[in-house]
Amino acid sequence: MTDWIDHLIVAPILLPLIASAAMLLFDERRRPLKRILSFATSGLLIAVAILLLISVSGADGTGARVYHMGGWPAPFGIVLVADRLSTLMVLLASGLGFTSLLYALARWDRLGPRFHPLFLLLLAGVNGAFLTGDVFNLFVFFEVLLAASYGLVLHGAGPRRTTASLHYIAINVATSLLFLIGVSMIYSVTGTLNMADLAVRVPQVPAADLAILEAGAAILGTAFLVKAGIWPLSFWLPTTYAAAAPPVAAAFAIMSKVGVYVVLRLYSLLFGVSAGDAAGFAGDALLWAGMATIAFGTIGILASRTLTRIAGYYILVSSGTLIAAIGTGRAGVIAGALLYLVSSTLAVSAFYLIIEPVERNAEEEQIFAAEPVFDDEYTGALPDEENEVGIVIPGTIALLGGGFIFCALLLAGLPPLSGFIAKFAIIAALLQGEGVVDASVWVLIALIILSGLAALVSLSRAGIDLLWTPSARPLPQLRALEATPIGLLLALCLGLMIGAGPILRYMNATAAALAAPADYLVATGIVP
Repeated sequence: MTDWIDHLIVAPILLPLIASAAMLLFDERRRPLKRILSFATSGLLIAVAILLLISVSGADGTGARVYHMGGWPAPFGIVLVADRLSTLMVLLASGLGFTSLLYALARWDRLGPRFHPLFLLLLAGVNGAFLTGDVFNLFVFFEVLLAASYGLVLHGAGPRRTTASLHYIAINVATSLLFLIGVSMIYSVTGTLNMADLAVRVPQVPAADLAILEAGAAILGTAFLVKAGIWPLSFWLPTTYAAAAPPVAAAFAIMSKVGVYVVLRLYSLLFGVSAGDAAGFAGDALLWAGMATIAFGTIGILASRTLTRIAGYYILVSSGTLIAAIGTGRAGVIAGALLYLVSSTLAVSAFYLIIEPVERNAEEEQIFAAEPVFDDEYTGALPDEENEVGIVIPGTIALLGGGFIFCALLLAGLPPLSGFIAKFAIIAALLQGEGVVDASVWVLIALIILSGLAALVSLSRAGIDLLWTPSARPLPQLRALEATPIGLLLALCLGLMIGAGPILRYMNATAAALAAPADYLVATGIVP
């Protein structure tokens, strides 16, 4: 019999989906109602994610919960699976959604229509991608989140966003085609797209069909690596994120991690140690692609002269670190990488929110002078009094400067913060084991250290120029509604440092479950 907690698995998808549909019944004159509805929905998502996280990491030891849509058993019906990894990602996405939405309420949601429905649709798609247990429904949720992201990239004003969004749309349409081609090839060999069923059938694939399976997996993986921003498929990401509105870019910090999550999920299920002749497929390719991405992102960080592009290239560094960790195939390395995933995502999201008030004085005039991309009879140019950001509050420079320094230390991975703990855990796990350490391991360790040094150099240079050098520019201005989400994100990063012990134990248990996915297969009903 289905426990009541199992019904909560569908809530992270249904809640934002229903709220988004309800908002379409109201025009932009009812924006206060939309704000209340979207804010309440994002808060409920956090509560649901916490309950799910507690349920899958409880004393019963099951480690996974399954919801069969319509009561159809796997592999025939739509299956949602909540385990340690997926619930962690849903909680992370819900937290970023809450803080980004809170920041947008200060003024950014007024720059165009339908911001709140699009934002909630994005959360529904992201949560669905994390929870689905079926590759085809993964494609469906990817299209939902991508469709919402197209509108959110365009939200605001100016030709720069329009140009970046057109590139972003074209690239993602092409990757969706790769997605379908890869899925079709895998289905032609295995006869199923249920993830747990695939884990059972892949070891049974005849040697004659193994090339088709691996080709399909490579094409499918390429689509996910594009979304993760892996070199040489990453040229679109820094430009697109730099052009997006600040709360949108902060929410998009989770988007590249969706691609990383899918690579980790499918790689551990389909090409783990029990995958027969396909075991370890493309592991070395992931390792070297990840290291190339770290190197490319490091060069981009050093070459960038704006904070938004530094943040964009840091996302490439974080994606490269995570993909390289997956490529090693070691549970200890993946455990450290999961902590790094959470820490870096929270830090870069906070950084995008800090960038906007720091650089606002130079760009504010252009932001509000341009025409919005979307317009209707209820929206348009804001009244002059609404364009004002607010009066200068005492200690604004101290608040922004302190937050900037904290973000810089997090992104650089300096002790004793969570970024350092995560990198230390990765490096320690890489050096464990018997015998001589491979040269690729030393290269990865060097790149991890150098990328942190590059982030420290570039952010120190930018901070001195924008915050601590005497200038004729007016002081930055900040509202409490803008400072609150920044403080929440940085407080979460501080909490990762304080609670590093139990959090790392959770990450180790998650990595162990990925390496031996018996609970996942039993929970879905594929294995009795």
